[in-house]
Amino acid sequence: MVALALVPVLLGVFLGGCASNPATGGTDFVLMSEAQELALGRKLNGQVLEQYGRYGDEALQAYVQAVGERLARNSDRPRLVYRFTVVDSAIVNAFALPGGYIYITRGLMAYLNSEAQLAGVLGHELGHVNARHSVRQYSQHALIGLLGAVAASAAGVPGGGDLIQVLGTVIERGYGRRMELEADRLGARYLARSGYPPGAMIEVIEVLKAQEEFEKRLAREEGREPHSYHGLFATHPDNDKRLQEVVRAGEKLEAPTAVRDEGRERFLWHLDGLVYGDSARQGIRRGDRFYHAELNFALQFPEGWVIENRDDRLVGRTRDGVAHIQMLVEDLNLRWAPREYLARHLKLKGLHRGRTFRVNGLDGYTALVPGGRVAVIFMQQRAYIFIATVMQRKGMLADYDDRFLKTILSFHRLRPEERRLAEPLRIEIHRVRPDDTIHRLARGSPIPDHTEARLRLLNGLYPEGEPRPGALIKIVE
Repeated sequence: MVALALVPVLLGVFLGGCASNPATGGTDFVLMSEAQELALGRKLNGQVLEQYGRYGDEALQAYVQAVGERLARNSDRPRLVYRFTVVDSAIVNAFALPGGYIYITRGLMAYLNSEAQLAGVLGHELGHVNARHSVRQYSQHALIGLLGAVAASAAGVPGGGDLIQVLGTVIERGYGRRMELEADRLGARYLARSGYPPGAMIEVIEVLKAQEEFEKRLAREEGREPHSYHGLFATHPDNDKRLQEVVRAGEKLEAPTAVRDEGRERFLWHLDGLVYGDSARQGIRRGDRFYHAELNFALQFPEGWVIENRDDRLVGRTRDGVAHIQMLVEDLNLRWAPREYLARHLKLKGLHRGRTFRVNGLDGYTALVPGGRVAVIFMQQRAYIFIATVMQRKGMLADYDDRFLKTILSFHRLRPEERRLAEPLRIEIHRVRPDDTIHRLARGSPIPDHTEARLRLLNGLYPEGEPRPGALIKIVE
């Protein structure tokens, strides 16, 4: 009877949830008004900027905004106020939120090589916003949640969940094949209307496919899962005929006398000085060492270990993944003793063979726990927490514990001579000389590994291309 009572509610949802799609003209099932879409976008925008950070080059921000607005004026929702933002992340990605909030990482910016390619990325994300893809997915999940609640209620069990998590999943994984292709079709249309060649969409695919191929190679070497861009190439196989049809359809919209605006040199000069790889805000990896200017510390991991600089922690691990040491940072709000902090504040159980220490003028405490070692060091009203673990059979801790301790005890305030090491690498725009080759340019580059491959990736020359004399290319200084 409970389920029957909800039938009118479900019927009302179906009848009241249909709306005309502003981009396709079709009818979609949605459970969110445009006003609600805009409010949700404003709310989530703050969360995105808090997590990733806005990249601090306002000239570059203004340029990306101008390219985006050029496209937006020719979109299907030109009345929206669009915000195009470069976020401070080395990840290769771009994504959109409801209501006109569009983001591209500086990591993806580094691998593009023309304004038309930038327009291809922004046009694709505009397609998602114009077709209200996030709203449609949100509505579908809301309906599934409602149906689940009906079933759960009929069965006498509780149901529910946070539907905003749907949008977080979209940022990581995209919208699925059908919606991604629809965004490509709309993006190609907006490029053509704005004077950019729609073929730039395929150029972006080629750039990102090369990045994906290299990332897979790197992941195999480092014993980890590869990191993939969420949308444009994740859903398209090589030589995708449907994507090529989409681009050809966009090209038919171009005026016969249209001047195709690639904007290569204009785009490259805007990248001059772009941070490459780790940023000062996130901390800098150099070989087996890590430097953080803002937090004023340095740390050394065992030689040959892989260092992963994640948003919420620093991780060092063996290449086979057997041993890990993680460092997290937390503000201190009470005056704990280091041992008391681990036992009472973090509520760690099974501490044994513990000892207080003072290293490089800083107070700390470390102890063994089942399967690993923990430690904390206090510096400047912050607690630096170390969690070291061994992933395999019992007894292996003894094989790694000396390296765990050495890493923990290497923690220190930045020394004056280390300050320059805490500064990031940056892209520099270089005019190719007749004797310049990738091999020659790589010899003087500070890129720490796979230098030739990375320079080729940056310049659309992967895997074996060479620069053309007189052309502008990106190098790293």
